[in-house]
Amino acid sequence: MSTVLYERTGRIARLTLNRPQVMNAIDDDLPRDLAAAVARADADPEVHVMILAGAGRAFCAGYDLAHYAADPNNPMTQDMPWDPMQDYQFMWSNTQAFMSLFRAMKPVICKVHGFAVAGGSDIALCCDLVVMADDAQIGYMPSRVWGCPTTAMWVYRLGPEKAKRMMFTGDKITGIEAADMGLVLKSVPKADLDAEVEALAARMASVPVNQLAMHKMVINQTMEATLTQTQRLATVFDGITRHSPEGLHFKARAEAVGWKQAVQERDAGSFDWTRNRQIPGNAD
Repeated sequence: MSTVLYERTGRIARLTLNRPQVMNAIDDDLPRDLAAAVARADADPEVHVMILAGAGRAFCAGYDLAHYAADPNNPMTQDMPWDPMQDYQFMWSNTQAFMSLFRAMKPVICKVHGFAVAGGSDIALCCDLVVMADDAQIGYMPSRVWGCPTTAMWVYRLGPEKAKRMMFTGDKITGIEAADMGLVLKSVPKADLDAEVEALAARMASVPVNQLAMHKMVINQTMEATLTQTQRLATVFDGITRHSPEGLHFKARAEAVGWKQAVQERDAGSFDWTRNRQIPGNAD
């Protein structure tokens, strides 16, 4: 079964991340399936607008750490000395798959419930418009250790100071906070999320496809002058974060105690990844 479902109703293509048992966590297949679904919608002359959503309890909980962090045999973290170009090739491919949402001629609305965190925030922020439920959460927690957002969309949406606030802390924020900060278009009560997105999509779908495409291209052009260079640097840095001493300590910790505990320690700030030990006074 595809990790991304596709359906068209009238002028709206509906793309749904489809790994609900793991909150649509990203595996090896999801980026490619997502890009294929975007290409299908973009090639359909009947489609004016895409809606991207997630099945189950969340939009996307990021990369599947049971696979990528806790598995000692996963090549995402290589043995030392590591080959940075092997790592870059893998992550750049994923980044470009996410960026298919940005580069598609037709606009994409992202509907976020539950979580859009870590790599899931990369996917959401590549969309043209993001509408969140008030109680949904978005953030890039791996900025604390073992990650750098390869799409680099935070700075383009927030500007440097607010992007630094998010990257320096790795905090998650609610839909309400994200809308107030200017990260996303709008936040609405969870019960109103579907109706809000449907109304917005229907309004946009009444515009000719060529008009939508031209406006998207013109606006995106203001970002594209520096976007590729920024993403290349971010993708290289992402590989470095996973092979730095701290990144290797996080991987070893995830293998030893399970990724859920390692993530809890990372997000709580209770572990010293440089010295590979609990911070005194913060031990479980």
